[in-house]
Amino acid sequence: MWFRRKTSKVSPRKPTTRSQAGSLAHDTQSGIVRVRLPVDLLTSGMRVVKLDRPWTEVPVLFQGFTIENVEQARILRQYCEWVLVEGEEELLAGALDKVTLHKQLTSSPMQETRPLAQEIPRAREAWSKTQNFVEQVTRNIERGNDLNLQDARPVIRECVESIKANASAMFWMSRIKSRDAYTAEHCLRVAIFTVAFARFIGMPDEDLEIAGMCGLLHDLGKLKVPPEILNKPGALSREEFAIMQKHTTYGYELLKSDPELDPIIADVTRHHHERMDGRGYPQQLEEWQISRFARLVSIVDAFDAMTSDRCYRDGMPASDAIRVLYRNRGRQFDADMVETFIRMVGIYPPGTLVELTTGDVALIVAVHPGKKLKPRVEVLLDADKKPVTPRIIDLAKPTPGQQPEIVQPLPDGAYGISLQARIQQLVTGHRVYPS
Repeated sequence: MWFRRKTSKVSPRKPTTRSQAGSLAHDTQSGIVRVRLPVDLLTSGMRVVKLDRPWTEVPVLFQGFTIENVEQARILRQYCEWVLVEGEEELLAGALDKVTLHKQLTSSPMQETRPLAQEIPRAREAWSKTQNFVEQVTRNIERGNDLNLQDARPVIRECVESIKANASAMFWMSRIKSRDAYTAEHCLRVAIFTVAFARFIGMPDEDLEIAGMCGLLHDLGKLKVPPEILNKPGALSREEFAIMQKHTTYGYELLKSDPELDPIIADVTRHHHERMDGRGYPQQLEEWQISRFARLVSIVDAFDAMTSDRCYRDGMPASDAIRVLYRNRGRQFDADMVETFIRMVGIYPPGTLVELTTGDVALIVAVHPGKKLKPRVEVLLDADKKPVTPRIIDLAKPTPGQQPEIVQPLPDGAYGISLQARIQQLVTGHRVYPS
C-alpha cells in the first residue's frame, strides 16, 4: 500500500548535488557499499536507505525498503532526484557503470530516429488530436458535463512517440500560437515541453506519458476562474489575484476525484506554483517538499507563459524568457533544472527564424546543448533573400571556408518566411515561396 503522509516540518539535510551522485561509501566489515544514485537508474532489488528529502514527503510505506517492483521505483522518480542505496558492490555495479553516461545526457543533442521533414506530418496530427481533446475538456467543464480524463492517455502517447522520434517536430508545432486560444494551447505546449524535458534529463520511457499528463492537465483549474479575471489586461487586484491562485486548488480537486489518474498528476496541478524559497502558493512549501515533477512543470509553465502572446500583450522573445528563468534559479525555480532546461531549448529554440552572417535566412532545426549558439539550421533564403532549395547546415561542425554564425533572430514572417507555411509544405510536399 502506498499513501501520502502528513507534511513534515522537520528540516532535512542540505540536498546532495547531481555531481555527487554515484559516490561510494564502503563498510569494510560487512562488505556492503552505499551509493548515491540518480533516481532514473533505480532497479528492482536495490535497497533504498535515504532520500534527498524526508521520508514523510514521499508516498511510501516504509522508511527504508528494497525495491520490489516498477511501481515503487516510479514513485521515487516522481518525487526525488537522488536516493542512497546499499548492497554488495557487485549488485550495484551495473548502475554505477551508467552514472557517468547519465550525467552526459544533457550535454548531447537528443537522439533522433527520424529526420524532421519526415516527422512533421505525424507531429502535426498528434498536435491536432491533443488540441481537440483539450478543447473538448474545456467545453465539458463550461457545461458542467462529466470529465473522462483517461481519454488524454492515447493522445499524449502519440505526442510521446513523436518526441522520441524527433523532438524538434513538436517544438516547431508549439511555436504556432493563437492569442484567442491561450489556455488550451498553453496546456498543450506545456505537455510537449514537459515530455521532451523529461526525456532530455534521462527519465525512462515509461515515465514520459505520465509527465505529459502532468503538463497537459496542470492548469485545468483555470477553466473555473472567471474569464474577466483570467484575461484581464493589466495587474490584478489583491482580491482578483487571490481568486486566480485558487486555480491550483480547483484543478487538484478535479483530478484527485479520478482514482484512475496517477496521484502525481494532481500533485503537480496543486504545486506547480510553489517556489524554492517557500514563497509560492497555495501551501508555501519548502524546497524539499516540492516533488521533482512539480519542479519540472513549473519551469516549462513559466517559460511558455512568458513567450506566448495573450489577448492583452505580446509574448517576450525566448532569449529574454531564458534570462528570467536563469535570474530566478534557486529562488523560484530548481537551479539545476533551469540550467538543464536552457541547454535543451537553446538560446534560439527550434522553429526560430534567424539571419546568418552569410546573409542567408534559416529556421532553427535542432539545438546542441553544449554549443548553444551553434544549432542545426535549415536555410530557406540566400543572401539576396531569394528562395533556395532547403538545405540543412550544422553550425557546430567545421565547414570549408567561412563558418556561418547567427547574426540575429527574426520575427516569424520576415522576408515572407512563415514557420506555419514551412510546416504546411512539409506536410503536403508543395513548395511555399515567399510573396
